[in-house]
Amino acid sequence: ESAVEGLKNMFEPIVGKRMVGPTFPLLISLFFFILLQNWAGLLPGVGTFGMVEASHGETHLNYFMRPGNTDLTTTLALALVSFVAWAWYVVRYAGLKHFAFELFGNKADKKTVPAFLYYPMGLIFLMVGCIEVISILIRPVSLSFRLFGNMFGGENLLMNVTGLFQWIIPVPIYFLEILIGLVQAFVFTLLTAVYIGLVCNAHESHDEHAHVHAKH
Repeated sequence: ESAVEGLKNMFEPIVGKRMVGPTFPLLISLFFFILLQNWAGLLPGVGTFGMVEASHGETHLNYFMRPGNTDLTTTLALALVSFVAWAWYVVRYAGLKHFAFELFGNKADKKTVPAFLYYPMGLIFLMVGCIEVISILIRPVSLSFRLFGNMFGGENLLMNVTGLFQWIIPVPIYFLEILIGLVQAFVFTLLTAVYIGLVCNAHESHDEHAHVHAKH
């Protein structure tokens, strides 16, 4: 309960007060699912037992059980879930009009910026928006490969060290994997919250500012 409440208080400033309710079930589910998958490699029997198969004159051990996040298909599926959820929250709570303005709109204040600067700045914002579209499209790739690379590397390190030294030496590696599993789960969830908050939280701030301005 304390962990859930702490995570909610941590995500609220990122996604905004209005969005923390709708997004928190997704964020907390991603965090604990990824965390359990990361720590699954520390359980006895996981990544230990398998069947030896020969292929092209080489032997390879196919394990019966492996941590889910050491497989790229799992991390890619998680990244696609994060991406689709981000798109849905943006369309549902911010709207396509606001999203298009955040990408390509001229953010300069027409009242304070001279005309000879205002319109060239609009062209610059348009070019920056095109670059931002590319960065958005590669988010599933970056999210999936970041998680996969860290967990796959940790699994190999743990297996090799355990194969060489069965006692004492692998213990610090186990504690390191506990820390890495926690950090990677938090980073994946935090990045998802940041992506949602960059659009939806800005939309919320814009609405509050317009409301206050209308009162005055």
